[in-house]
Amino acid sequence: MSNEKSNRGFASMDESKQRKIASKGGKAGGGDHATHEQHVEAGRQSSGGTHEQHVKAGQQSHKNT
Repeated sequence: MSNEKSNRGFASMDESKQRKIASKGGKAGGGDHATHEQHVEAGRQSSGGTHEQHVKAGQQSHKNT
């Protein structure tokens, strides 16, 4: 393996550029992104039932195989 410093990736950037990006707290991509919790809640609302109801339905469907 070479001892040369790569010029790719976050670690290869100068410290001031790293700090500028890091200060954005993961928002460097821009846009209005939903949080994980918002995705989970949307999934709950669209699934049409609780996890327990889905498990029970799955068990019922496997009885006939």
